[in-house]
Amino acid sequence: MYRWCTDEVEPHDRFDYWREVRSKGLFGVTAELERERRADFYGEFSLRQLGGGGLVELKASHYTVERSNSDIAYAPGDSICVYQQLGSGGWFGGMRTGDFAIANGSFATSHTDQPYRTAPLGAGGFHLRILKIPVSSLSTQDRRMRELAPRTFNDPGLAPLLGACFADLDEAAAGDNGATDATSVAQTSLDQASLDQASLVQALAHLALIERGIVRPGSRRGQAALRTARLSQARRLIARNLQDPGLAPAMVADQLGVSVRHLHMLFEAAAKSFSQTVTDERLKQSRRLMREAPDRLIADIATSCGFESLATYYRVFNAAYGMAPGDFRARGPEGR
Repeated sequence: MYRWCTDEVEPHDRFDYWREVRSKGLFGVTAELERERRADFYGEFSLRQLGGGGLVELKASHYTVERSNSDIAYAPGDSICVYQQLGSGGWFGGMRTGDFAIANGSFATSHTDQPYRTAPLGAGGFHLRILKIPVSSLSTQDRRMRELAPRTFNDPGLAPLLGACFADLDEAAAGDNGATDATSVAQTSLDQASLDQASLVQALAHLALIERGIVRPGSRRGQAALRTARLSQARRLIARNLQDPGLAPAMVADQLGVSVRHLHMLFEAAAKSFSQTVTDERLKQSRRLMREAPDRLIADIATSCGFESLATYYRVFNAAYGMAPGDFRARGPEGR
């Protein structure tokens, strides 16, 4: 991962360096800011290659951005772009399709070589994530992909799936995905076995193309993207409902809008079944709670993680780790 921020440059040179070296040289856009406001400018970004795509997270104080025809000629990208707005909203204009605003947490898509202008709404500045997927890396090849002007991702059925995949990819970019010990790292790797970075990147690109009408949902590529995205969302629904002892396939299938049979088929292609995933997530959550709240009763932790009884929790924990929960806690932070 590559990280950079304007703290590395003298204050009076920060915006000029950001504009010429970072914005134009790295991202192929033109940045503008009134001269009297440049002394207070701040910007930072990270760039990571994941699964054949490039994931950028950018934070900066208020300025305006343009991707002009001359910028495109100077630095063509030929990529599908999936953009997530964070913080205050953003405005896009200068496209043949008209202007639009995008709210915090929402997504937009485009081809990188379409002109646009953008600026943050309000004084909060930019905070966004952008995934760029080279068209050459996609199994779908259609000339219409290069005509995609920026537009909000509006399909209410696909938006949660896109969000789940994007969140999984962002966690992959974070490295350890929140794990704090070797066992957790191993479990996290297993959890991600069927949602590897390349699959997530391909799914995100094809969800964008489904929403734009370029890929049919029922096509082979469309179905593959939907399977990856639904499995990603199913795992997130499990994590969100761990404390519910009644967490069952029917509940998750209903929220996904699929049959229970289809839900089980999604997990058949993964490293773990639905029930194994639920149990493993509950165990990991219980271990986190024992680390974070060493004085909390183990019985209370078991209940808060959705185990139906303390006896069940002890049996499952011992089967997974070869020790009782109390022994795990007694090992102390360095032994966990």
